[in-house]
Amino acid sequence: MKTTPVQTVRESFGDKQKLVAAVKKLATKDLFVDRVNAVKGLERVSNAKLLKLHATLTRAKKDFGSRDKLIDAILGLEKRTKDEGYKARVERYPLARLLDAHQSAERRAARAKAAPKKTAKKKKKVRTKKARAKAASK
Repeated sequence: MKTTPVQTVRESFGDKQKLVAAVKKLATKDLFVDRVNAVKGLERVSNAKLLKLHATLTRAKKDFGSRDKLIDAILGLEKRTKDEGYKARVERYPLARLLDAHQSAERRAARAKAAPKKTAKKKKKVRTKKARAKAASK
C-alpha cells in the first residue's frame, strides 16, 4: 500500500518542522524564486507539496548547483545562448518548470542526434496521356 505524505515525512524527517527547515535551507536566493506568502510561510503548506519541493530543490542543487547554471544548460541545449529575450523569459520560470524544460530539451537534442538525416525524394512527374505521348515522340 502507498504511504501517505504524513508517513513519508515522519520516516524521512521526523516531523514537519524538520522538513520545513530542510526546505528553507535548500531554498536559497541562487536556487529558488521566493513566491511564498510572507504571512503564512512554508509552515502552512501541505506535506505533499513540501516533499515535492524538497525533491525538486535537491535535484536542482545536485545536478546544477544554481538557477543560472540550469538556465545556461537549457539555452545551450536549445542552441539559443545569445537570445537575450528568451533568456529573460526563462529566468522568470519557477524551478520545477525549468527542470521540466531542461528534461524536454535533452530529449529533443537526443532525438535529433539519433535521427538520421532524411534525403529529399525526387518528385514523381504526373503526366497526362497527351503529355506522355508528346514526351515520347521527342
